[in-house]
Amino acid sequence: MAEKLVKVRTKFINGVNKAIIDQLLDDLLESSIFNDGEVEQVKEEHRERAERARCLIDMVRRKSSEASEKFIAILKERDPIFSMQLGLTSGATASKHSVSSGESATSKGERPSSSVLIHSTEAFRREVLQKEGKGIYEIKEKSGRKRLALLINNINFDRPDMQRKGAEKDEKNIEKLLKDLDYEVVKHNELSAKEMEEKVKVFSQREEHTQSDSTFVVIMSHGKRDAICGIHHDSESPDLFQIDRIFHHLNTKNCMGLYNKPKVILIQACRGDESGSTWVCDSIPDPYKDLDDDTIKENHKEKDFISLMSCTPDTKSYRHVTNGTVFIQRVVETFNTYAHEAHIEELFRKVMNQFEDFPKQMPSKDRTTLLKKFYLFPGF
Repeated sequence: MAEKLVKVRTKFINGVNKAIIDQLLDDLLESSIFNDGEVEQVKEEHRERAERARCLIDMVRRKSSEASEKFIAILKERDPIFSMQLGLTSGATASKHSVSSGESATSKGERPSSSVLIHSTEAFRREVLQKEGKGIYEIKEKSGRKRLALLINNINFDRPDMQRKGAEKDEKNIEKLLKDLDYEVVKHNELSAKEMEEKVKVFSQREEHTQSDSTFVVIMSHGKRDAICGIHHDSESPDLFQIDRIFHHLNTKNCMGLYNKPKVILIQACRGDESGSTWVCDSIPDPYKDLDDDTIKENHKEKDFISLMSCTPDTKSYRHVTNGTVFIQRVVETFNTYAHEAHIEELFRKVMNQFEDFPKQMPSKDRTTLLKKFYLFPGF
């Protein structure tokens, strides 16, 4: 087994990221392959990622063959895709760590969906930074940032027939994804429209946003065309939170902590009662040249947003009573599988593409005002 580590040594050093290194060190300590002193040696004596990776793999391969074998097994479990890239895992074995996203993905040649969030490699991150430069949103160092995400999930309503069975699964899955992406999740359940407004407003004023580089807002409930239902909603006594209010509270004027930072909105709610399907047959002058550039300047009131609704206007969004909504399932699968290499708009396109063979529902992007590409770089 030590010979295998020698063969993949260079690729491991160049490709493994800091998050995986730290997880491997924890696992090696727990497995008694490393002791406390050896773990500290790797962490304290080697600040740079590549140096830490080099020290780690060399220390393991100098131990017994059993230690190398255990290390490879741990790496396969922690990052099956990276292990496959190193040649330590076959494609068939790696697929055991994945879950199927349905026939549509495999039939189009897409890779199997991963059940865990795949981390970006240092090599990929450097390549993107070098290629895109100022064309991407800044990602703050993990050690100094404080990312927040807001999650609101209405499951039980005053009317028993409005209960959203299966929504507990959505909450569990999306919360795990957000935490894996290094967001602290602020979670609320069973809110009225007034309470949703209050929670979004309070969230927009959180101090942590000044030390963050982005945010996610996820709201799951019943809904109307441009509104989300509170738990007291009834046709005779509407309890509706207007989606526009999310953008109002998080915009440049009202949330300076997130100024120039990506704000990702995910809404899981019906927007009407219709099915989403139907039958079909097989040189310009510069307008700003005379404006002066002052210290105090106007800024766009609504900027750096991107939102994905679970369906198009006036149509339904579908939910399985056990597995949760189709939309949240596809979002989680797509982010787990592709967030390590795709920016947010490409991730949304991939989510939408998975509905091509499901004509009853089509997610839709709305009010997208991103000026740059937003890469999440999972693991960093």
